[in-house]
Amino acid sequence: MKDLFEKIYKDKGPLGKWASQAEGYFVFPKLEGQISNRMKFQGKDVITWSINDYLGLANHPEVRKVDAEAGIAYGSAYPMGARMMSGHTDLHETLQNELAEFVNKEAAYLLNFGYQGMVSTIDALVNKHDIIVYDVDAHACIIDGVRLHMGKRFTYKHNDVESLEKNLDRATKMAEQTGGGILVISEGVFGMRGEQGKLKEIADLKKKYNFRFLVDDAHGFGTQGKTGAGTGEEQGVQDDIDVYFATFAKSMAGTGAFIAADQEIIDYLKYNLRSQMFAKSLQMQLVVGARKRLEMLKTMPELKEKLWENTNALQNGLKKRGFDIGTTQSCVTPVYLKGSIPEAMALVKDLRENFGIFCSIVVYPVIPKGLILLRLIPTATHTLEDVQITLDAFEAIRARLENGTYKRLSAAVMAAMGE
Repeated sequence: MKDLFEKIYKDKGPLGKWASQAEGYFVFPKLEGQISNRMKFQGKDVITWSINDYLGLANHPEVRKVDAEAGIAYGSAYPMGARMMSGHTDLHETLQNELAEFVNKEAAYLLNFGYQGMVSTIDALVNKHDIIVYDVDAHACIIDGVRLHMGKRFTYKHNDVESLEKNLDRATKMAEQTGGGILVISEGVFGMRGEQGKLKEIADLKKKYNFRFLVDDAHGFGTQGKTGAGTGEEQGVQDDIDVYFATFAKSMAGTGAFIAADQEIIDYLKYNLRSQMFAKSLQMQLVVGARKRLEMLKTMPELKEKLWENTNALQNGLKKRGFDIGTTQSCVTPVYLKGSIPEAMALVKDLRENFGIFCSIVVYPVIPKGLILLRLIPTATHTLEDVQITLDAFEAIRARLENGTYKRLSAAVMAAMGE
């Protein structure tokens, strides 16, 4: 019999094998200072494009004031215990009602964390007789939720309605045999590529197939739709989404999440979500802070307007300069370049050290080999000057990538980082 840890000693995984070169700089970096468009990285000022503070609420003085006052009033522990036992309050219910009204659903339920909340929601909605059909590019929290499922599950090609139909045909035949139902899962906005999920087309399939529709709108809530109520509002199909999920970790610049649906569905979920039944309630400081953030989201449309002004300036500027930003339909701005992982490391080091630009880097195995993805997240706190500086920097690093500078530097970078 082998030692359980033997495989760990031999194989650190596709990302872990780069830890000695990457940790502390390319992964697990330490951004310092107040959350904003400009922060410090390793003592240097940088324009930050890697924080999902879409509406700029994280460091807004009104938000900071309410957060501080709530901390003094309640501390960081109250209420103690799970919602079902001792962690329930009137303010939790008030926030739920406000969220439900905002996203046009009968009821909502607060979640202490978005990731585990989504995992638990999927787990609670299906049993072994049911079939799940979900987008192959779904977020890790959806994938982990599906992994708990004891029944059958199928993936459809990313945003491919024809592929979804084929899998719904398979799922329908299987459900007729098992006596179960079908759950279709998509994201409102896919956080890596920035594409909106084809919610309208999926909703239209309800005329042909019998299924329920779950949407993870983490990146759409607050950024999409006339009022900011999300991608369902943007596409005019909010009523066709059976279970709507959004997190507080992006537009709301906080911690926690919520699900919204018909009252009877929420009543069922709150008694069957294991991640909420057996874990601590969202603390009051965060509940009070979320109410303030939601109020600002609803009453200050200028925040979303500034976000989209910056987004359009950045994306149009990149396209005008010939950069490939894929098919994004959201604020998420991916920039695709061709190069190896060592070249990507040299490129990003150059961006941060010499141009003062901090953005996220994505490489294989998250994307195909030979591609480099630089992911930029515009916010309402960015300025048009930030955009122009970034566009100029990207033109410079593209030229260096194409003329082989980073290929030559990559060996030196690896050596300097201890390889």
